[in-house]
Amino acid sequence: MANGPIDALDVRLLTTMRANPRVGLTELARLLGVARGTVQARVDKLVSRGVIGDFGPTVVPAEVGYPILAFVSLQISQGRLAEAVKALDLVPEILEVHGTSGQADLLCRVVARSTEHLQEIIAQVLASPAVQRTDTTIALSTQIPYRIGPLLHTAPDGS
Repeated sequence: MANGPIDALDVRLLTTMRANPRVGLTELARLLGVARGTVQARVDKLVSRGVIGDFGPTVVPAEVGYPILAFVSLQISQGRLAEAVKALDLVPEILEVHGTSGQADLLCRVVARSTEHLQEIIAQVLASPAVQRTDTTIALSTQIPYRIGPLLHTAPDGS
């Protein structure tokens, strides 16, 4: 199955890689009790399927000068989605953009140096004729940070 479930070895592999992000394939094989070739084949398969998205470090925006995290909902002018996305792609403080259902068309994850800087970013977004309206929510704290482990353990065949 190209996009099917992951199995128990995949879960163990992914969990071990998340817990030890700098570990090499030989050490992964040792920790999992399987052959290095098996680990290499599994990693290659998970990368090609898009299960593993990258091997880069997780950078914490607040620690590099962007302590403000906000979620900005956008309403887009009819038929101008591609134009809006192109404009958003030019704003480096916009970390993610997701198409959504409901009142908003897009949901953006945005970081800023200050609330004043956030206001400048929103003004820049609104400068695009493709964007009709924004609604901004500033995150005050992170109660549950991004996590994937619990989901992996409940994945079909992930036992």
